[in-house]
Amino acid sequence: MLILYISTALIFLVLDAIMLTGVMKPLFSRHLGDMMRDNPMMLPAVGFYLAYVAGLLFLVSAPALRDGDPLRAALQGAVLGAMAYGTYEFTSMAVMKNWSWQMVAADTLWGAALTGISAGAGVWITLRFAA
Repeated sequence: MLILYISTALIFLVLDAIMLTGVMKPLFSRHLGDMMRDNPMMLPAVGFYLAYVAGLLFLVSAPALRDGDPLRAALQGAVLGAMAYGTYEFTSMAVMKNWSWQMVAADTLWGAALTGISAGAGVWITLRFAA
């Protein structure tokens, strides 16, 4: 299970770092302006990543690993990611000024892709190297 957690977390972190710096930060800055921090607070960010990957393993990856099915992990991970990221985005759209539909769409779709890819790849890596 350690290989599954580490591989999933590394994939998730690397892909998210690329997307956050290249796409999401400019998009969110354009709409939110000075509401954005110059540098993110690391403790809440680390807490999110640790908990999110743990929840992903519990709900999606571990059952798919037991069945030897990385494709199922990818599909169910994508659904979970769309639900999780969509919850944040649609709630923010409903209650926050300056939120945009472009932010909702980009982040919700990214959450689905990121979570699905990370879950599927983590299961595949674990099956390949821990068997």
